[in-house]
Amino acid sequence: MSTEHWPARPAGAARAPSPGERIAAALRKSPIYVDSSLASALPKARRQELLAHMRRSPIPVYVVLVPLVKGGTWEDPEQLLTVVHDRLGRDGAYLSLDDFQDQLAARQWGGTPEQQENTRYAAQVPFFLDEMEDAPLADRLIRAVDLIAAGRGKAEYDAATAHLGRTRTSTGSDQSDDDDGGATLPVVLGSAGLGAAAVAGLAVWRWRRTGRVPPPSQHRLPRTVLATALRANEEELRGQAAREVVAFGELLDRTDVDASAPRVRALMTEALDAYQAAGKVLDAARGLPDLAGVLVLVDRGRDALESARSLADGGREVPSSPLCFFNPLHGDSAVAVNWRPLGSRERLRIKACHDCAKAVRARRTPQVLLDRVDGRPVPYFEVDADDSLWARTGYGQLRGDLVQRILRGDLHR
Repeated sequence: MSTEHWPARPAGAARAPSPGERIAAALRKSPIYVDSSLASALPKARRQELLAHMRRSPIPVYVVLVPLVKGGTWEDPEQLLTVVHDRLGRDGAYLSLDDFQDQLAARQWGGTPEQQENTRYAAQVPFFLDEMEDAPLADRLIRAVDLIAAGRGKAEYDAATAHLGRTRTSTGSDQSDDDDGGATLPVVLGSAGLGAAAVAGLAVWRWRRTGRVPPPSQHRLPRTVLATALRANEEELRGQAAREVVAFGELLDRTDVDASAPRVRALMTEALDAYQAAGKVLDAARGLPDLAGVLVLVDRGRDALESARSLADGGREVPSSPLCFFNPLHGDSAVAVNWRPLGSRERLRIKACHDCAKAVRARRTPQVLLDRVDGRPVPYFEVDADDSLWARTGYGQLRGDLVQRILRGDLHR
């Protein structure tokens, strides 16, 4: 975890307060701290409204709004809230922005484990509510604070994400799978379903934006795909990955977008580059990790294409949503979590599917995608980074230049 940046001072001079100390000092006067750069996001009148809701909570609530910038003073909400709590020395629920698009983050010190869980989930609820889409920051904060006060964060989170546990049959009726809110894939019979399961991972990529899952294929598929699949399953995945690349290419061919605006043009270029990279990886794929990479690249390209079309039609840019860090075949990432790799002292901020994120927070091992080293299975991210582009980049979550690296020939260097 990053530390605060301390300003240099002449010998003998009084030390200037650190950023965390300055925020803590402000919170002693008012439980809402807003950095000047974000003042317009939470006008003073709305701060008073938010403050009234905070005062009704039986749990002390603190709101800290500062920019989160990689390499800056504050890099992620966990770092920010931990430092501020340590400097303030008061237990309670602390709310901040998340470094994941349009999300809030929260952590509670003190209280019961159930209350702490409730607070964490309460911050995530507004992101999943249709009525909160494009809502002002004050409205989202008020909703989270009210849920913290009522002790209903987990219950409302489960209700708001219940549709992610459904699939829709060809007749249009809903079928519910047993799950606790993650993006679910259907169930398959037999062991030759890995390829179809991979496309199901792609099929759930829209749920964050549309609130529904596109119609699945006629076969029902498992939500969690075992990375220890047999060779026959790998071949099935290879065939499905090839079909996805072809389908994406045909979609690009059918797309008619006015790319005169620079951002639209950049997004279309990004989509085309991702398509080209997916084809290169498919041609050179040596195993399951490479084939999963094909689907990651198709997913990235489709995200870019959707954003380009939205902007060209006068809408807003659609935030990209990567597939699960621990295993892209799990589908779309739902939650941003802090994770420390085994044997490392560095915490990484990654995005994972609901089940993997839940495992990390419970200090359990997620169901990870496996690679093979000297004939033995190992988590893909534990392969020597010099030998695996996927380990170096976390399928694009650890570095933003995944597509460029593939296009310049770094896949199997």
